[in-house]
Amino acid sequence: MSCSTTDSTTDSTTRLYNAIAHSIHGSERHQVEVIQRLWGGYGELVRLHFPDATEVASVIVKHVALPDKTEHPKGWNTQLSHQRKVKSYQVETSWYQGFTQEYDPHCPVPVGLQCQQTEGEWLIVMQDLKTLGFPNISNFDVLASEVEGYSLEEVQQRNACLRWLAHFHAKHININPSDVSSLWETGTYWHLATRPDELSVLVDQALKRNAEKIDHKLKECPYPTLVHGDAKLANFCFDVENKNAAAVDFQYVGLGCAMKDVALFMSSAIRPRDCAELEIEVLNVYFEQLTHALALYQPQLNAVQVEAAWRPMFATAWADFQRFVKGWSPNHWKINPYTEQLTKKALSEMNEQEFVDVR
Repeated sequence: MSCSTTDSTTDSTTRLYNAIAHSIHGSERHQVEVIQRLWGGYGELVRLHFPDATEVASVIVKHVALPDKTEHPKGWNTQLSHQRKVKSYQVETSWYQGFTQEYDPHCPVPVGLQCQQTEGEWLIVMQDLKTLGFPNISNFDVLASEVEGYSLEEVQQRNACLRWLAHFHAKHININPSDVSSLWETGTYWHLATRPDELSVLVDQALKRNAEKIDHKLKECPYPTLVHGDAKLANFCFDVENKNAAAVDFQYVGLGCAMKDVALFMSSAIRPRDCAELEIEVLNVYFEQLTHALALYQPQLNAVQVEAAWRPMFATAWADFQRFVKGWSPNHWKINPYTEQLTKKALSEMNEQEFVDVR
């Protein structure tokens, strides 16, 4: 996540940031640090520094303004993709308005401070995780072919993310769907119902034929919970010791099978050539943390039973993601021998179960 300062904001944006600064610490004086442009030219993510402030030194502002013409590196700038992106910003606004006000140290997220929504524009002002004790980000390069093994920092950050995910999932098991109706009915950015264009061009016929069965199996997964929906390594920040994580970017949070988050996370935190070797280790760390998290949030549940229901869903969850990637970008590096083997395993298990069911 690169950072730079800029004076290139428009007059309207400057007035907007002046108003935010004044509402938070009584002075319009601030400095703007652009963290990144949002995907497809939909706006920007900035850090507002308040040099005169005595309490809140900085906040993060996600400013979304729908562009006249969208950009997409893979060419998927369709009306459907635009509608999906708009819905994602509506969901994220709802998340910060209604689900972040009670800070949880076991799966911390920034507290939403201000949320505004007008036609074609969203504004989310949230706590700056850097000021909350999470100044570090990951510098891991998942495609570094010349690097052997993983540094202590990389392993610590990986385990911190798995701990965060385990607590987030445990906390929300069996949440009432009516209580989260403002979020995605099915979380993750690759959910089948939102990706018909990618499915239509999918060349892998076995995966294409079974796409709905995979989706149904994931929806029927016991102990439904909330999923982050985009739980890649880049969406976590870490404390100075890299032992605890906090998460950001909740555009695709919603109901779903927990293994979807774990699969996506592993695809971003383990190099493809190491996935087969480290799969069990990653899952063991996650389920060890889930046992602790269930004791904290859901003591009435049996951790062994939850793991027995969830662990076998890992291959299915990754096959679901593979379906999206192979339709979206057929030459993407996330399509590799490990993901192909795991997808075949998931399809084979589904076919075997169907055979048992019809006997």
